[in-house]
Amino acid sequence: MPISLSPQMMRQIIMDHYDNPQYKKTPENAGIFEKIHMHSSNCIDDINVYALLENGLVKEAYWDGVACTISTSSTDIMCGLMIGKSWEDAKYIIDQYNHMIHEEPYDDSVLDEAIVFMNTSKQAARIRCATIGWDAMHEMICKHDHEK
Repeated sequence: MPISLSPQMMRQIIMDHYDNPQYKKTPENAGIFEKIHMHSSNCIDDINVYALLENGLVKEAYWDGVACTISTSSTDIMCGLMIGKSWEDAKYIIDQYNHMIHEEPYDDSVLDEAIVFMNTSKQAARIRCATIGWDAMHEMICKHDHEK
């Protein structure tokens, strides 16, 4: 974690993405997007994650639905991180995020604002909230990659 990123700054990033999510919408022409519905039995999270996957790239990424603060902000940050990435780079970023969430060694250089979830494992009930959107994106990319 960068030394300059205080707990207050981390909370502010989370709240900014919760209050003003940039990628929360059902995309126009939703039929051309991959879509996965995700929900959590332990929280209010009930979301759809959308990805436009073409030519080995994540061209667009969105999500919509009802989600708690952690799910909203982590999924919103994830969408921003995925756009423009190759499928391999996207899977690498997702893997590093999951390593971080589970307190395993990880490459923080690829996580950008997602680093704010580094302490999620201290509240085990929030792990699903922090990973629900990421799991959806990983599943869509892997499925699409295998169908090539």
